[in-house]
Amino acid sequence: MSEEQIKRVDNAESLAEHRFKYFDFMMAAFVAILLCSNLIGAAKLVQFFDLNIGGVDIGVFGAGILFFPLSYVLGDVLTEVYGYARARRVVWTGFIAALFMSFMAFVVVALPAAPGWEGQEAYQEVFGLTPRIVFASMIAFWAGEMANAYVMARMKIWSQGKHLWRRTIGSTVVGQGVDSILFYPIAFLGVWTTGQVFTVLVTNYVLKVLWEAILTPVTYKIVGALKRAEGVDIYDTSTDYSPFSIKA
Repeated sequence: MSEEQIKRVDNAESLAEHRFKYFDFMMAAFVAILLCSNLIGAAKLVQFFDLNIGGVDIGVFGAGILFFPLSYVLGDVLTEVYGYARARRVVWTGFIAALFMSFMAFVVVALPAAPGWEGQEAYQEVFGLTPRIVFASMIAFWAGEMANAYVMARMKIWSQGKHLWRRTIGSTVVGQGVDSILFYPIAFLGVWTTGQVFTVLVTNYVLKVLWEAILTPVTYKIVGALKRAEGVDIYDTSTDYSPFSIKA
C-alpha cells in the first residue's frame, strides 16, 4: 500500500470496528519489554565508564536502562500509528502487568523455603523488591508514558503529521523527564543526598533521551511499515485525553 492509499482518520472512535493487523503484537512487545527491563535488568549494575561527580559514580547504571527506553520507542509507535486512546490502553495494560509482577515477586520471595533448598538468599537478592522503589517505579512509569503519548498525539495535530522525528524526540524529552523527576526523588531522597539524587537523575535522563534519538531511524521504518499495513493514519482531533480512561 502506498502513502497515498493510507486513509487519514480524525475521529479514532470511528475505527471501533476496524480490524488492526498488528496492534496486539505491539501491545505484547510493549508489556514484555517493560516487565523484562524491570525484572531482569534492574537487578544488575553495570559500568560503562569511570566517572565520579559529587561522590557519585555516574558510570554505573542498572542494566535495565539499556532496554527500558525501548518501551518509549514503542509508545511513540503505538500513539503515531494507533492513536492516543489505544496507546493509553496499552500503558494501562503494562501498568497492571507490572503491578502483578511486583505482587508475585513479593509473595514468592516471602514463601518459606523447603528444607535443603539453598537458593533463598540469592532469590531474595534478585527478586526481593523494595516497596518504596516499586511504588516509585510504578508511578513514574504510568505518568511518564501518559505524558509521552499525550505530547506525541498533540504534536501530530499541530504539525499536521510532518516531522515525525520532532514528535518522537519531543515526546520523549517530556515523558522521560516526568518519569525521572518522579522516580529518583520518590525512590532515593533521604537514602542518597540531594546532590546524588540530582546527579543520577540528570545523567540517566540524558542517556535515555539520547538512546531515543539514536533509534529514530528504526522508529521511522516501523511506523511507515505499520501505517501501510493497517491502512490508516490516526489524528486525535476529537479524542478524550483523560489518562484515567481505558476506552480505545
